[in-house]
Amino acid sequence: MTTEQLKQAVRFADVTADEAGQRIDNYLLRELRGVPRSYVYRVLRRGEVRVNGGRVRARYRIQAGDRIRIPPVRQLVRRDDTGAAVPSAPLPILYEDERLLVVDKPAGLAVHGGSGISRGVIEVLRAARPDAPYLELVHRLDRDTSGCLLIAKRRSELRTLHALLREGGMSKRYLLLVRGHLQGRERRVRLPLHKNQLAGGERMVRVSDAGKVSETRFRLVGPLPGASLLEAEPVTGRTHQIRVHAAEIGHPLAGDGKYGDAAFNARMRQLGLRRLFLHAHSIGFSDPTSGREIHVTAPLADELREVLDRLEAEAGRLS
Repeated sequence: MTTEQLKQAVRFADVTADEAGQRIDNYLLRELRGVPRSYVYRVLRRGEVRVNGGRVRARYRIQAGDRIRIPPVRQLVRRDDTGAAVPSAPLPILYEDERLLVVDKPAGLAVHGGSGISRGVIEVLRAARPDAPYLELVHRLDRDTSGCLLIAKRRSELRTLHALLREGGMSKRYLLLVRGHLQGRERRVRLPLHKNQLAGGERMVRVSDAGKVSETRFRLVGPLPGASLLEAEPVTGRTHQIRVHAAEIGHPLAGDGKYGDAAFNARMRQLGLRRLFLHAHSIGFSDPTSGREIHVTAPLADELREVLDRLEAEAGRLS
C-alpha cells in the first residue's frame, strides 16, 4: 500500500434531469467521495461552491441545467497493490508557519494510531508530507472531539509549546452543548479527577480525593430549550476533564455515552446529533520563539450547527 497526496483542479459539472431535485450538499458528497461531510458544508459556507455563478446554501435543490463549480480538494490517496486509488479524508489546515501547524480535527478520528486504530491524525499528516523532517503532536484531543489540534514541525517548538502548556501560557476554549440551564453566566469547577482503566482497556474518570487537582471554567453562551450552549476553558488538562466536570455539576454533555444522560441523548438524537457535542473552538498563545501572537479558531462543525438551529427553531415555537 502506497500513499500520495493529490489535489483536484477546479471543475464544473452540469446537472442532468436525473440529478435534479436533490440538495446540493448531498450532490457534493457523492461527487467528492471520501471527503468529510463537515468539509462539504465548509466550502458551501465559504462560497467556494457556485451554482450558475452564485453562492447557494446547503439546502438548495439543484435543477436540470444548473452549472456547478466544484472547488479543488486536496486528498490523501492510498493505492492498493493493484494501483487502484483508495481516497482518504483531507485534514483542513487552520494555520501554518515554519514551526507549527494547527489542523481542524474531525470527530471520529483519533490523534494517533494504536489500540486497534490503524492510523490517526499524526499518521495521516506524516503520510501526506513524507519529506517533512519532523511532525509531532503537541497535545491530545479525544477521538470524539473535533477542532483545533496543534502539531509541532520542530523538536525545539515542541519543547517550547509543552512549556507553555505546563505554565498556563496557552488558552484553549471549547464549545459544548449540555443538559439543563446553567445558573448564572459563569461557573468555576475545581474537583480532583482520578483515572481508572477497566478490564477491556476503556478509560473511566471519576471525581475522587485520590485524583489530581483539576479545574474548568464554564461560561454560558446561550440558553436553549432544555439545554445550554457553553464555552469551557480547562485550566488543567486531565483526561475527559470537561465531560466529567460538566456531568458532576448536573450538566452532562449531549451525545456523551460514557458520562451523559440517556434520555437527554435520545432527545438530541431526534434532533440529528450523531456524535459528542464537544468542539475545540479556539487556541491562543504568545510564541516566545517567534514573538508572534497566535490565535486560531475552528468553525463549529456544520452537523453541530444544525442541531443548534433546530433547538433555536424550537425555542421560537415555544415563545
